[in-house]
Amino acid sequence: MGLVSPYLFAWLPARLFTRRNPELKQLFTLFSNFLITGPKIGMVMDPYWLYKWSFDLETHATKFPKREDYIWYLSFVGGIIHIINYYFVGSPFLLSGLELALCYTACQDARGQQQGLFFFQIPAQMMPLAMIALTALMTGSIEATYVQFAGLVAAHLYDFLHRIFPEFGGGPNLIPTPSWVSWICGTPRVLQQGFGTATRQPDQAEGRTTGSRAGGPLPDSWRTRGTGHRLGGS
Repeated sequence: MGLVSPYLFAWLPARLFTRRNPELKQLFTLFSNFLITGPKIGMVMDPYWLYKWSFDLETHATKFPKREDYIWYLSFVGGIIHIINYYFVGSPFLLSGLELALCYTACQDARGQQQGLFFFQIPAQMMPLAMIALTALMTGSIEATYVQFAGLVAAHLYDFLHRIFPEFGGGPNLIPTPSWVSWICGTPRVLQQGFGTATRQPDQAEGRTTGSRAGGPLPDSWRTRGTGHRLGGS
């Protein structure tokens, strides 16, 4: 719409590391460039694909049992996309690469299933290549296609280091979620409140039991359930 130039949020290393900008005020563009959609139909399709693949990964993927695992995954693939883009592509906008990485990772857990691409149903493992072909046909941009290939490489590298090498090579997980990421994402055990300090017990956040809760004011004998009888009945 012309209200704000998208290049305010673009990743331009030459602008970032100049003497005119010694405080690195443009460092936020390292992340903001992943938020700029493509023109025309990309303004609709880019948010759609980003939501679809993110939702699939957060709700169905077995690779990310905890939210910090997913955040670490996004950080890793985003960093690899930046490295590939810096040396081989030079695009200021990298959202299409992130979308392709999410697509590849989501479809790895859906192998053998069908995925919908507009009016067509295709095997899930072919979906990343179909999205690359669709981008090339609809936009005609070689740069956007290269960025998507960067996302494909980043997602495959994550899968190799995180799953393939440990599972088939007998080695360790080479990119485990760092403890500091878990610390940032985790709920602190001691909560500071205006009227005092509350200590979070592990079973309050994670433990869920059926029937009576563990602990409480009632004695243990009262928390056991019998068959029950109605007063005045047989």
